[in-house]
Amino acid sequence: MTPARIGIVTISDRASSGTYEDLSGPAIEAWLRRAITSPWVADYRVIPDGFESVRDTLITLADAEHMDLICTTGGTGPSPRDLTPEAMAAVIEKPLAGFGEQMRRISLNEVPTAILSRQEAGVRGKTLIVNLPGKPASIAVCLAAVFPAIPYCLDLIGARRIETDPEVCAAFRPKGA
Repeated sequence: MTPARIGIVTISDRASSGTYEDLSGPAIEAWLRRAITSPWVADYRVIPDGFESVRDTLITLADAEHMDLICTTGGTGPSPRDLTPEAMAAVIEKPLAGFGEQMRRISLNEVPTAILSRQEAGVRGKTLIVNLPGKPASIAVCLAAVFPAIPYCLDLIGARRIETDPEVCAAFRPKGA
């Protein structure tokens, strides 16, 4: 089985400049390492906030690096430099609104400010891109909420197949898929 390729992108001016340590990208990778049982490799990047930096990184990872899944963290709030959703809109070919809806719904059980989040997901070619929040605890909550649909989504778009540990994430696939 060819290993799946997963991009993990932290979007943060301060983390990319070294002002503080990135905890969000490693939180995504740690959660994925617990959940995914099939072979996969990570491409981890830390980039500054901004439309062009996010757009260009997503296009490179999807088109040149052939990632099956890209998980971003950061840049989804309402502040002026939070432009991840705008960059996503310029990159994706098919939006998948249910991902953002589910992440906000589940996060609202934790904090009332989850309503300010603008997480999204969408498909570019054979790559699924999912925007996650910036706080490690919120990342775990959101991944647990949406990841059961990700393996089948990857199947549908022609990406490499991934399998999950049902104790961590019971992925859903229709019978025979």
